[in-house]
Amino acid sequence: MATRWRQDALGPHYQARTLELGTDDEGEVVATVVRYRPPAPEPVRPARAILYVHGWSDYFFQTELAEYWHAQGAAFYAVDLRKYGRSLRPHQTPCYVDDLAEYDADLEAALDVVRRDLGVHARIMIMGHSTGGLVASLWLDRNPGVVSGLVLNSPWLELQGSAVMRHISTPAINQVARFQRKTPLPNIDPGYYHRTISADQGGEWAFDPRWRPSPAFPVRAGWLRAILAGHALVARGLSISVPILALASARSLISPRWSDAMTAADVVLDVEVVVRRAVQLGSGVTVVRIDGGLHDLTLSPRPVRDRFYAEITRWTTAYGWD
Repeated sequence: MATRWRQDALGPHYQARTLELGTDDEGEVVATVVRYRPPAPEPVRPARAILYVHGWSDYFFQTELAEYWHAQGAAFYAVDLRKYGRSLRPHQTPCYVDDLAEYDADLEAALDVVRRDLGVHARIMIMGHSTGGLVASLWLDRNPGVVSGLVLNSPWLELQGSAVMRHISTPAINQVARFQRKTPLPNIDPGYYHRTISADQGGEWAFDPRWRPSPAFPVRAGWLRAILAGHALVARGLSISVPILALASARSLISPRWSDAMTAADVVLDVEVVVRRAVQLGSGVTVVRIDGGLHDLTLSPRPVRDRFYAEITRWTTAYGWD
């Protein structure tokens, strides 16, 4: 069941709709779809749409991204997954699931909303950032033939370091999760990524600290176990049949000490590992490295964003909307 559309906090051209997803061990569960509806309709028919999936400890607020896709002739939708952002309820553990497949219901409910708006023959692509890229990739692998393409913005496809680190970490995480799945793990977020993007600290962007706090929401053992299981599936190779565009920064800078160079690098993920894993997602993968890109490439400085959007435009011209 879904509520009616209401104006979203992002402004008069954004509307939100709550999707009821039943209950879990913490009670009521919902997802939230946000759509961009400016006065001028999308110029392209048949109908095309993007469904955006956010990253960890995050929610949808990237209005420039919505405006870009609209200018490309695609209706823009975003989903705040269960226990994130607009979908987080007071009785819930923020961002927590035991299994990434739990998000199947969120994605499928959001896609139903898109189809009700645009018709069953609408061509839809999914765009995922960071953890949202992992979630979307695994979902597409399990659900072939549903969407037309996949765009990944710094997808979290492997643990920082390498598969070796994942193999070393997994037994210990599994042991903790077995008995205390919601126990918080030590917080290792130094706040540097927040510093690179927040308008309060020299970045360009304003966002709701309730939904995107610094430091990030605690990582919990059961959730990390689910992430590691997803990484293991990617490492074995997926079979996504639709065209995939994987974008990542040209370099990472992960350090316990702040450096001004962090304003032109991914300070969250090891991008070398990301791009190696990206080619294992399917048979048609395009990898693009963005010089000077931040972890969320849509939040990078203006010249970098321009390159990011130009690369998406070029790829969609060649491969998108099949």
